[in-house]
Amino acid sequence: MYAEEIIQQRVARELHPGTLVNLGIGLPTGVSRFVSPEWGILFQSENGIVGMGARPPEGMEDEDLADAGGGFVTAVPGSATVDSAFSFGLIRGGHLDATVLGGLEVDEAGRLANWMVPGRMVPGMGGAMDLVTGARRVIVAMQHTAKGRPKIVPVCTLPITSTRRVTMIVTDMAVIEPTDDGLVLRERAPGVSVEAILGATAARLIVPTDIAEMQFLRIAV
Repeated sequence: MYAEEIIQQRVARELHPGTLVNLGIGLPTGVSRFVSPEWGILFQSENGIVGMGARPPEGMEDEDLADAGGGFVTAVPGSATVDSAFSFGLIRGGHLDATVLGGLEVDEAGRLANWMVPGRMVPGMGGAMDLVTGARRVIVAMQHTAKGRPKIVPVCTLPITSTRRVTMIVTDMAVIEPTDDGLVLRERAPGVSVEAILGATAARLIVPTDIAEMQFLRIAV
């Protein structure tokens, strides 16, 4: 199983039936592949889709159906397209049950940095700041390291997206929960030891006595 699939499948277990969930661009969009339609989860994209489906098969793309990053998507039965004001009204009004966002860094305080790298061209901040502030639950889906460097750090060195603490961090190595006491290691990926997780993490982790192995209960549909 590829690292991205480990993350996407584990994130899918965190999504509850009948909820409205935003999927950020990049890795998070693949979460929809591992959620059964019968759960009635509506995926929202901030460019104005409520009821976003998975990427279409090659050759079946519709140029009028794209996510916030410009990638082709499908629309599920009962979906709707709305304007930007309505879409961000859902986000800022607290109507999103959860958002799944990629991350560049997360620190010991649970703060996320995911919208820019200084010195590089930034096309725009998108909806990240609104999403982290407005959604009821904020799940960060990212690889544990980048080019061998830890992405879970004592203090973010990149500009933070919001001062709000995120709800959960899911990586290809672990599930980590930010709490009042710090970052708590909740689960490890199959075949990954606690020692390996600690070695790939720059931030201090609180390690309970028993660390469960990730379970993947949903299959691609």
